[in-house]
Amino acid sequence: MLAAMPPPSSTPPNQGEPPIGGTPGEVAPSPVVRDRDDACPGALRLHTADDGGLARLRLPGGILTNRQVEALAVAAERYGDGHLGITSRGNAELRGIGDHCGNGLAELLRHTALMPSERHERVRNIVASPLAGLDGEGHGTLHPWLRALDALLCAQDWTTALSGRFLFALDDGRGDVAGLGGDVTLLSRDGGSALIRVGATTLRVAAADAPRAALAAAHAFLATANAAGTGAWRVRELPPGHEVDLAAALARAGIPAGPAPTPDEAPAPVPPEPGAVRGPDGTYAVLVAPVLGRVSSGQLRALAGPGGGIRITPWRGFVVPGFDERGARERLAELGDAGFITGPGSPWSGVGACTGRPGCAKALADVRRDALPGAGGLPVYWSGCERRCGHPHGDWVDVTATADGHYAVAVRGDAGEHQLPGPQGELAAAIARARGGRP
Repeated sequence: MLAAMPPPSSTPPNQGEPPIGGTPGEVAPSPVVRDRDDACPGALRLHTADDGGLARLRLPGGILTNRQVEALAVAAERYGDGHLGITSRGNAELRGIGDHCGNGLAELLRHTALMPSERHERVRNIVASPLAGLDGEGHGTLHPWLRALDALLCAQDWTTALSGRFLFALDDGRGDVAGLGGDVTLLSRDGGSALIRVGATTLRVAAADAPRAALAAAHAFLATANAAGTGAWRVRELPPGHEVDLAAALARAGIPAGPAPTPDEAPAPVPPEPGAVRGPDGTYAVLVAPVLGRVSSGQLRALAGPGGGIRITPWRGFVVPGFDERGARERLAELGDAGFITGPGSPWSGVGACTGRPGCAKALADVRRDALPGAGGLPVYWSGCERRCGHPHGDWVDVTATADGHYAVAVRGDAGEHQLPGPQGELAAAIARARGGRP
């Protein structure tokens, strides 16, 4: 039986699509210097993995029409391994792509508006409050911001210089994605205004100007990164003395901006619980999650909703709007039968894992096979190596494979790392203690 061992003392930087990462205003703990371009995969630039090609599809705000859901199911069957992986940014991954399938995949994405610009497909990194406009919380829908920002990104030549990891976060005011460490964060406020945050600077702009303000901030980041000369891909990687001058960037773009109140401390992001949520208009949305963040093509098709589309969350879940109360209950039951997590009481709720063996050459274990269900408490993430690709934000239980065939268990988060003292024996018990905050 695999045992829990003391965790290693250091955490190397994540690779691939890392956790969204960083708290607002956070800078990298030490200077980041790179002499290479970002190799983050996309829909056209495939990553070669042990199980075949890997494509990462950017889905701004996680918004998909039912037609696009069907297209992704077809892509998984025709070009991949029959499954779709959901990332910590609400993007999608196809694995097991054959050597000669890339062109077919790209053509399918073009015809379903999943790739509006080939040159810009890797920079369309936008997370958004997944329940915006559905449950009466926040300040209404974010769709106008999403559409405008995505169109602006795809219309400019210079935006192709952004890293495939540079992130925009659009928050409807409830604070759910504002704490996810976006490089540029927009927060909706009442009275037709918005806050824009870059690093430690927050300014107030008109809501109508928010997408243009986000684009101007990204442009200023590129100029600052170029002047720093360290190859920074993200705002928090800029070295001291090279902060983005947000006020000047907005002034150059002709966007009126004013001081904002002292920013609230960004709360630890809390994913919405699976189940049904009622909106102020009496309609319901259904929230579900796939086990370990991976869905089959059949499960994808089961998601298509009466509202004409679905939303993918940054917590590897799905929101399906447009039901009446009875329809919501019935769809939850159907999706439960299809293998989704449909309520907070599921033993798989809050449990995630990276790809692990055999798909990843760097993995030391088949973490998806080894992952264990549990009960409540902190989220748990199983990693095949110390890169910990895709781990959650905030406090979480880190279960990492080690070279000696065991797993290291620790509690990690924004406040640092809490190492469990000594070998814990049986792995499930060690994880249960960590989830409950017990040594």
